[in-house]
Amino acid sequence: NELKNRLNEAVTELDTLENGIDNVIYSYENYPQHYPNRYGSMAPFSLRWLYAELPSRIGNRQETVDRFYTLLHFVREKIKTNAKPKTDENEDFSGMSGDIWRKREGLVINSIISHHLSHKEFSVCLDLIKDLVNRDPTPVARAVLISKLGYIQMQLGDLDGAKASFNIVEGIVTEEKVETEMKNLVNRNKALMFMVGKDYVSAVREYQECIDRDDSDVVAINNKALCLMYLRDLSDSIKVSESALERVPTAALNETFVVNLCSMYELAYVNHSDIKKTLSNWIARVAPDDFDTSCTRV
Repeated sequence: NELKNRLNEAVTELDTLENGIDNVIYSYENYPQHYPNRYGSMAPFSLRWLYAELPSRIGNRQETVDRFYTLLHFVREKIKTNAKPKTDENEDFSGMSGDIWRKREGLVINSIISHHLSHKEFSVCLDLIKDLVNRDPTPVARAVLISKLGYIQMQLGDLDGAKASFNIVEGIVTEEKVETEMKNLVNRNKALMFMVGKDYVSAVREYQECIDRDDSDVVAINNKALCLMYLRDLSDSIKVSESALERVPTAALNETFVVNLCSMYELAYVNHSDIKKTLSNWIARVAPDDFDTSCTRV
């Protein structure tokens, strides 16, 4: 309740911006005595992103989506401005280069994709991802995007398309000098294909390879535990999850991870309420203020 109240207060505070975040009163040119020869909005990009994202945190998902599309239009206008030859009339005095605005464009589109994905609006996501891929991102960004494309293809039942996308990702990672996270991405993609085929033993092997490289890869840890649960090895499934909470609590302590662990408790133990209460008390001591403790279902 406290978190919800804080989020409501944050949304209300941002909504008090008179006539929206782009009102002229928040522009540099409205205060020439303080900011001579400078124009544009004083509102930082991070504030614009929060202005778009926060309504979804209090249940107003459509307002968030609408605001993100407005923010995307704003960012693309900035990209157009930076693409023009510089003159006194259009020079960008904010010091932001076109590259920065293109990175921000990717961030906004990925935020939009996440909100559409959460509501299974896959066709919209496909169009957005393909548009981003066609903008020729860096190899690493391209691999991440094509992995998302493969995930959506799986959701739509296009397993051949998903496999082809994941093969492209593996090719990119093989050719590039990449960090551990990108190598793990390849293994996680392979594991997903095994999970779809209900080959949980092979999926566990792929996830374990990720964990061997990076023992804080919570996606791999969580999914390995789920695979063990599907294999009816609840004891090891619970051990994998509990070990992660003890070893890397900062990384592992998220609502989805805890929900899955509590489901395992419910399947494995008659006295699961007591065990979940112990977990809930531990979470109350170590979790950040914005953690939703209701996920323990105590």
